[in-house]
Amino acid sequence: MAEHTVSFDIVSDRTTVQTGTLLTEAARLAGVEISQPCGGQGRCGRCMVQVQDGQIRRRSTLRLSTKDVELGFALACQAVVEGDVTVAVPPQEKVERRLSTDRTAAKVTVPTGYDYLSHQSIRRVNLTVSKPSMDDQSDDWSRLQTALRKKLEGDSPLDPEAGPFQMPPLRASLTLLRRLGRVLREGDWQVTAIVDIPSWQNGQTEARLIALLPGYTPDPSPLWGVAIDIGTTTVSLWLVDLISGEVKIQAAEYNGQIARGEDVISRIIYASKNSGDVEMRNLVLKTINQLLERAGSRAKIESKEIVKATVAGNSTMMHLLLGIPAESIRLMPFVTTVNSAPLTLAQEIGFAIHPEASVDCLPGVASYVGADISAGVLSSGMDDDEQVSLFIDIGTNGETVLGSSEWLVTCACSAGPAFEGAGVLHGMRATRGAIEEVWINSQSYEPNYRVIGETKPRGLCGSGLISLLAELFLNGVLDKAGNFNAFLPSERIRRGEHGFEYVIAWAAESQQGQDIVITHVDVDNLLRAKAAIYAGFKVLADSVGYPLEAVEQVLIGGAFGKYINVEKAVEIGLLPDMPWEKFHFLGNTAVLGAYRALLDRRARLRIGEIASRMTYIELSADNSFYDAFTSALFLPHTDLKLFPSVVQELEEIEKRQSVTTEKGR
Repeated sequence: MAEHTVSFDIVSDRTTVQTGTLLTEAARLAGVEISQPCGGQGRCGRCMVQVQDGQIRRRSTLRLSTKDVELGFALACQAVVEGDVTVAVPPQEKVERRLSTDRTAAKVTVPTGYDYLSHQSIRRVNLTVSKPSMDDQSDDWSRLQTALRKKLEGDSPLDPEAGPFQMPPLRASLTLLRRLGRVLREGDWQVTAIVDIPSWQNGQTEARLIALLPGYTPDPSPLWGVAIDIGTTTVSLWLVDLISGEVKIQAAEYNGQIARGEDVISRIIYASKNSGDVEMRNLVLKTINQLLERAGSRAKIESKEIVKATVAGNSTMMHLLLGIPAESIRLMPFVTTVNSAPLTLAQEIGFAIHPEASVDCLPGVASYVGADISAGVLSSGMDDDEQVSLFIDIGTNGETVLGSSEWLVTCACSAGPAFEGAGVLHGMRATRGAIEEVWINSQSYEPNYRVIGETKPRGLCGSGLISLLAELFLNGVLDKAGNFNAFLPSERIRRGEHGFEYVIAWAAESQQGQDIVITHVDVDNLLRAKAAIYAGFKVLADSVGYPLEAVEQVLIGGAFGKYINVEKAVEIGLLPDMPWEKFHFLGNTAVLGAYRALLDRRARLRIGEIASRMTYIELSADNSFYDAFTSALFLPHTDLKLFPSVVQELEEIEKRQSVTTEKGR
């Protein structure tokens, strides 16, 4: 097979590839970063590059206009090298919005009644080990176990659930055993042992030696652990003192996997190609280890001092982290390899903490309802509440839980990444330059908008898209079916390459020097996303015969949920029409649940119980979901009786417009 050279304008070296190689693969070999938010499926259009010279074959021209093709633009993930090529790579989108969970996050309250000695599975113990003699030639390992047993059984309080504590069998790695004798003698038989006792139930589990240090560790020195939430978009990490229970540092960063897919399906597809699974695992590990280094630096500790980690995340994120093939998650009958992974070690996963540290990947429920939801239900408290609650994690999976202390049902709907900006012509993530809120004048149809970073706009993020969709509908620019009213007297409503569109910002106002618009295709994608989420919790409620209007509170989790304007979300039919006081924004419930599991073995057991209690409903197997989805494809819904406040608002707008028209005459 013939070989060709590929030159990228942002690196000096040329790359040699064979005929038929994708430009994205050539870029990877050259060390050039090209984002592929759709996982290389050619759907998002964000890997666009310009071929300045040479021969390629475009497998798809989706997202490319005729003019784009004439100018040499191509989607790198769909462009095949067929000769020597010179490629210009435009600046890649960078995440610049400050994450609200990083540095500026609110103080987390230590759970009431937290007691390190009773509740924590990790124990740090100062020990005096008896010295060997000619009269006592017991081995070093036996001496350590004896000292540890006496110490723990002597000073541990009674566990009200398990009775007096009895030390379970202790095990240690070969690495630790190799160092054991030297550490004991270096400390003159005074040492600090760090032990993991996952369950305090008498004799039902092994204890594990994590570390043995020469000398005593002075009290009250912190003992470090981390709670991690691997979100599809954002990875959040809390550094915790396990003794006091206090969260000392909070850090967050966008998941490095975003460059290879913005939704879980795209990432599964990418991971199934070539060595994509290894790349995906390395990307998320790099993100986590960067956060560990950042948190350690702020706390003035080495990340190697961290001896315990709990991890939450959806099922796909867990599989990709652990290097477990995730392909079965997207293929019928949609099953995971594992919902509850065994306890593992940091060195096995690749976390840059103490190599013997315990890493507990929290249990999930099913393919599309993972540990982030189990942990979220725990932190929301709905599983311990008599009143019926609706818990919604608004994102690409649209996970929903309905229930109370007596029952819990759950489902997930494939909403897609439209509200994350993918699949929308000028959609983008919530970074600098993103329009995050829009207002439209009901008389002139002129917009006002607010931009992240107070700069010229580059596109629209999720909150901006919800706001814009609501404003277009309420002011008559869009009808119930999402069609543009082309007869309104506004030059902003025009016909474009993708049908009718509305111009939010003219070229002179934007960073790129081109009009920022929302097209009919964009509106369709947004309607599908909001319809899937609404239909998900509607079918869930119907499946147990519980009317939505009877729900006593709506709990909204997830980072994106914090930025949603409830009024606008109700106006487009994304959220149910309820009194605003019923809505409660909980922030990142997944990392909060992971934090509680990190501290308290009872909370950890409860997450397992929550996961086993939840009844999972597979919407693809439920015929009623399609009907509910179709009904929700309108603004706000085909059944307006479900949205009385929106009907009232439309009537008031119509009255105001009538009065203005009369005055004009």
